[in-house]
Amino acid sequence: MVLLGVPYPPTEIGIQNAVSGGLCAPFFSKEVIKMDIFSFYMPTRLYFGNGAVKKLARARLPQGRGLIITGGTSTTRLGYVAKVQDALAEAGHETLVYNKVQPNPTIEGVRECAALCREEGIAFVVGLGGGSSIDTAKAVAIMATNEGDWWDYIHGGTGGGKRIANAGLPIVAIPTTAGTGTEADPFTVITNGEEKIGGGGEKCFPTISVVDPDFMMTVPPHLTAYQGFDAFFHAAEGYLAKTATPISEMFSLKAIELIGKSLATAVHEGGNADARADVALANTLAGFVETLSSCTGEHAIEHALSAFHPSLPHGAGLIMISKAYWSRFMESAGDRLVVIARALGNKDADKPEDFIDALVSLQRKCSVSDLRLSGYGVQPDEFGKIADNAFDTMGGLFRVDPHPLTREDVIAILEESYK
Repeated sequence: MVLLGVPYPPTEIGIQNAVSGGLCAPFFSKEVIKMDIFSFYMPTRLYFGNGAVKKLARARLPQGRGLIITGGTSTTRLGYVAKVQDALAEAGHETLVYNKVQPNPTIEGVRECAALCREEGIAFVVGLGGGSSIDTAKAVAIMATNEGDWWDYIHGGTGGGKRIANAGLPIVAIPTTAGTGTEADPFTVITNGEEKIGGGGEKCFPTISVVDPDFMMTVPPHLTAYQGFDAFFHAAEGYLAKTATPISEMFSLKAIELIGKSLATAVHEGGNADARADVALANTLAGFVETLSSCTGEHAIEHALSAFHPSLPHGAGLIMISKAYWSRFMESAGDRLVVIARALGNKDADKPEDFIDALVSLQRKCSVSDLRLSGYGVQPDEFGKIADNAFDTMGGLFRVDPHPLTREDVIAILEESYK
């Protein structure tokens, strides 16, 4: 087995130092070495299934008030906030609500929420919503118990590169979308100006995660597609990456299989409970993959794109660049592309091109195959600085690609994804 690393399994420092701010990547040097040791560390208690939110009434959390961190109005309007409050009240916990999280969470929002957390003497935090809410909750939990600012603990860009010294507040993660897998990993992505950087470490694992597909039934079709493809690429990139292990591969292929089976149905038949549950499970399994393996250069490119264009949904950006990105690895990872194609449903796949065909086919079935960068205000004269940003902020992810991509390769990927 070929892994990148010194030493492996990763230490907490190693995870935090991951690839100079890379998301979902274990600690490694620039050299590829052969390792036969891997680990699986997952300290989160996970409740999965319809009605699972009721388990919070018996959850082991510290005495005191909880802070529910969410965004927008939908979680309140649809009754999700009330259901969480009721379950926690049954366990004897009062709760406050912070509902200002933005779709691409910002450092300013994290600071504001952390200040509220300290002022009110909060005992635990609850991230309720998409990845933005849960990522904010993770960062706030750390800021509540550690000195300084969240950006002090970011490795990459202008981050301070410090180690997280103290355990954060207990974190409850309750996703209402199926895309980020953040309920099953110790990472968080926060935007600071034109830098959108992943950070975290073992102290950012949720204490409890509740994946209740009932909370995902009303996600609109286009967002279901964007989020589902985000989960798919977490799983597929983790399988492609040089950091893949036998355990991560198992989770990757099952997640890919579930997405190939049910994502299009969830997009077009939002009330189909079985399809929603399949995609929700795929998302959580892909979160395990992020913890055990790594995202790749595809995610570095997209995070740079949406750092400059915050209105670009992360999953949509991944869809736009996917064909151009994955086509770069026909020779260096052809066998792996064939396996992914088979997991997606093409049981007769026998060449790398079959994966590209399967990928485009699923995008067509989900009505997202026509997305282009030009439709979101991205301009060709930005491609150079987007490429530079990708390497500066999350450049380590390129080192787990099957072969290294250059700045010129990234610019070419953006050009091919433009129109």
